[in-house]
Amino acid sequence: MHFDHAGIATEDARELAELYETLFGLEAIHEEEFDGMRIVFLECDGGYFELLEPLEEGPIAKYIETNGPGIHHVAFATEDIAGALESVREHDVRVLDERPRPGAWGHTVAFLHPSDTGGVLFEFVEH
Repeated sequence: MHFDHAGIATEDARELAELYETLFGLEAIHEEEFDGMRIVFLECDGGYFELLEPLEEGPIAKYIETNGPGIHHVAFATEDIAGALESVREHDVRVLDERPRPGAWGHTVAFLHPSDTGGVLFEFVEH
């Protein structure tokens, strides 16, 4: 397992991508509309920033309404998402997605309950 990306909730993914390109020399390498969001991935030294802009009501819109823009989650890549979920369950960590589900960019994803991980929403992603 290794760091894959940080998901950042934003009101304008393209505008934030341009800012990160200018400030940090990052490159936007993928953009799509998925599950009521515009998502832009910027490559960053083997990992990514995933910019999440709500296009309709949903979890990211609610997150921004409650918390404002900012870091939404941290993701780890795994080659065996089912095994990773089984492992965390053995340590009494609740899983928000009982079964892995389709995610952005064609990946398979599952989230862990932040109450069991120090207040951080973690995602497992299988490419």
